[in-house]
Amino acid sequence: MRKRLGIDIDGTITRPDTFVPYLNKAFQLSLTYEEINQYDFNPFVNVPEEEFSKWFIENEPIIYAESILVDGAKEVLHKWANSHELYFISARNNAMLEVTESWFSKQELQYKHIELIGSHDKVATAKKFEVDLFIEDKHDNAVAIAEECNIPVLLFDTPYNQDPIPDSVIRVYHWHEAEKWVENWVKDSL
Repeated sequence: MRKRLGIDIDGTITRPDTFVPYLNKAFQLSLTYEEINQYDFNPFVNVPEEEFSKWFIENEPIIYAESILVDGAKEVLHKWANSHELYFISARNNAMLEVTESWFSKQELQYKHIELIGSHDKVATAKKFEVDLFIEDKHDNAVAIAEECNIPVLLFDTPYNQDPIPDSVIRVYHWHEAEKWVENWVKDSL
C-alpha cells in the first residue's frame, strides 16, 4: 500500500552533527556533538542572537551544500521512493531551494516534493500534503505533528531530543530500524 511520507532534512537525512565543525571554527569552540543537548545553538556560541543569525544566514548555503548523508538513508529512501510518495518538509528558508535540490541531485535521492517552509512549525504543511507518517529529529516538532495530525512520527534519536515522548512518537536509532518500523506499519494497515 502506497503511503505519503513526510520527511525532515537536517538532522534526519543529513547527519545531526553537521553544524558542529562550522560552529567550532566560526566561534572558536571545541563542542562535541554529544554536548549539544538542546536544539538551539545560541547558548553554545555565546554571542548576541543577531550576530549568530547573521552568521547563520551567510553560512547556511555552504553548510547545506556540504551536508553529509546519514548512513543507511540513501538505501532506505531509494527503496521507499519506489513504494511511497516522499515529501521532504524542512524548516530551511525557501531561498535555499536551489541549494537543497542540487544536494538531493548530487546524493541521487528521489522525491515527490520538497517544501522549505522557513519555520519549525510543520503541522500545517504536514496537513496540507496529507502525510500518513512523519520522520523528524526535533522533539517538539515530532510531538506536535503526532498529536495535531494524528499520525505516527519517527523521531531519530539525538542528544538534543531526549525529552519524554508520547506513544505516537517512536524513537529510532538508525535508518534500517526506521525502514523495519515502516514496513510493519504498512503491513498492519492493510
